[in-house]
Amino acid sequence: MRHAYRTALVTGASSGIGESFARLLAGRGTDLVIVARRAELLDGLARDLVERYRVGVEVLAADLTDPAQRGEVEERLRADPVELLINNAGYGAFGPFAELPMDDQIAEVELNVTALMRLTHAVLPGMIGRRRGGVLNVASMAGFAPSPGSAVYGATKAYVASFSESLHAEVAAKGVHVTALCPGFTRTTEEAEANLLWLRREDVARAGLDAVSAGRALCVPGLQYKAVLPALKLVPRPLLRAAANRMWRQAADTQ
Repeated sequence: MRHAYRTALVTGASSGIGESFARLLAGRGTDLVIVARRAELLDGLARDLVERYRVGVEVLAADLTDPAQRGEVEERLRADPVELLINNAGYGAFGPFAELPMDDQIAEVELNVTALMRLTHAVLPGMIGRRRGGVLNVASMAGFAPSPGSAVYGATKAYVASFSESLHAEVAAKGVHVTALCPGFTRTTEEAEANLLWLRREDVARAGLDAVSAGRALCVPGLQYKAVLPALKLVPRPLLRAAANRMWRQAADTQ
């Protein structure tokens, strides 16, 4: 059964895939709560969506790595429930793990894992009680393979995929849909270089919305990545690690 969501909260909504989620949902008549750090970008997006689509848009500026600000978003979800939560906000610290500042990598875990888990925990009881709702968690293809040069990022996205699949199994029979969206390389701006590996952010967002609406546990956008995923599971892990390490070293040598 497909769900048409009347209200949604989108994190990381000020740009990239998050903005695409907001625009697609507004186009479908969904009232929105949009969350990100940059209030001025959220305000501009809200004005455009209200004018263009005549939907309600609430702006909630918050840094989800800050416990107090994150707590305000959690309370918003409990006090005035939405039918769809999109945990899109994410961050990647790239470089050798031993050389990157630990504070940056802790912040990465706080945003990619802790915030996602806490917001999901805030919204899920109400959805279960109403026997209606959806949670779309943005993971990544990086969660399925070794990620040298972005070890913490890959680990957080593996967590998101596993967490989402487990929740899907817990709540599917209670009328709630939980989906992990696992895109590969995605053009988050129009200026980004296009090639066969890169996906358009609108296509990624549309695929994720369709997947959670249909109640699918996992969504891998793009034919090229749908073909890659089974191969990642079949290739022996030592070979996969060696290939990932070569790619990382080649990329580092070109910088």
